[in-house]
Amino acid sequence: MTKQLRIDFVSDVSCPWCAIGLKSLDTALGRVGAEVQADLHFQPFELNPDMGPDGQDIVEHITEKYGATAEQQAQTREAIRQRGADVGFVFDMERRGRIYNTFDAHRLLSWAEQEGRQRELKEALFSAYFTHCEDPSNHEVLLRAVGHAGLDREVAARILNSNEFAEEVREREQFFQRAGIRSVPAIIINQKHLISGGQPPEVFERALREIAAKE
Repeated sequence: MTKQLRIDFVSDVSCPWCAIGLKSLDTALGRVGAEVQADLHFQPFELNPDMGPDGQDIVEHITEKYGATAEQQAQTREAIRQRGADVGFVFDMERRGRIYNTFDAHRLLSWAEQEGRQRELKEALFSAYFTHCEDPSNHEVLLRAVGHAGLDREVAARILNSNEFAEEVREREQFFQRAGIRSVPAIIINQKHLISGGQPPEVFERALREIAAKE
């Protein structure tokens, strides 16, 4: 019997481990096949909610935020690139030089959920930032992602030029923060089982099978 599982994928479009985690989850869902039907919802989390409009040099930012040396950062970038390659996601780690505010991207993702195209937009945003090294706070970049996702660019432009979905995004962010989410990706299954981090597909597969058997 197929078990339907709600999956809340709490993440930011500027989080490389979130892109890896999504690809790993996809692989795991493919492996469990008809055992599980996933009802997937992307929930907002801003790694840098106070980031200014011009963004910040990524090496400078990570040094300030985590105290990592340039050598440590280079090692981490290579590990991310390899983990991405393992699950079929391309990171251009050398060209991605800045980190940006992602609030508008989350507003569009909330709208896309209503339109039934949230997954498509999420993937387009990951690709724009990590593969093509574009600025996810730039409205033209966002509108191109909207087009790639099969959504209406005119409606999206109207949303970007307003405060639509801002309150909804903030409420969702606060909800998951109150629930104890402090880092992403955070994958919550049936609103009670938490898997943290960009885990390998085997971890997601095992969790999905165990939860489906219990629910």
